[in-house]
Amino acid sequence: MVKRIYDIVFAVLLLIISFPIMVFTVLGISIFSRGPIIYRAQRMGKGGVPFTLYKFRTMRVDSGQVRLTTLKEDERIYPFGRFLRKSKIDELPQLVNILLNQMSVVGPRPEDVAIAEEIYTGKYNAIYSVKPGLTSPASLFDFTHGEKYKSYEEYKKEFLPLKLDMELFYVQNNNIWHDIKITSRTALIIILNVLGKKDFKYPKEYYAIQKLKKRDDIGEQYYNAKV
Repeated sequence: MVKRIYDIVFAVLLLIISFPIMVFTVLGISIFSRGPIIYRAQRMGKGGVPFTLYKFRTMRVDSGQVRLTTLKEDERIYPFGRFLRKSKIDELPQLVNILLNQMSVVGPRPEDVAIAEEIYTGKYNAIYSVKPGLTSPASLFDFTHGEKYKSYEEYKKEFLPLKLDMELFYVQNNNIWHDIKITSRTALIIILNVLGKKDFKYPKEYYAIQKLKKRDDIGEQYYNAKV
């Protein structure tokens, strides 16, 4: 209940504060790229139930097939759309998804339905147990480090496992105070990114996960030695 109240208050306040920015965005998209203002996509929600996610469109209408992530120098994004992604303004319409109780402010980022069915298997199926969010430690990690990959294959092999572990770590350790800290961290990272910062440190969640993995490895080695 506390999380839901936080979601509603945050969404309403940010909608009011960002209204002039959204008006500017609508005009910008209309000028720089022909096509719909809002991009609607089917994403997987809590319990594996699909919902329609809203974003300001940042890619050309004829941008081609869906990919798992945005890659470095992605040719599908038009110039003004690149600014919207850099500043995360393109995500503002998802405040409506929050008010509709389809998303939270903080939670695992909602994936494309087909992609979610591919990657949320085994232990990662637990990610379905919470509502997806506007931001999360994993999505921030992707924002600061994920778009540096030039190919989907490289991203999937090297980065995706780290991102999934981080989403799962949030699910297993989330609470309202953690959500508030992640929200504040999100605002700081966006501001620094807009101001031109390019090199960000790995988040603390990454190191916490590595410690857990090391502990599990040690435990398994000990067990095998005993046997």
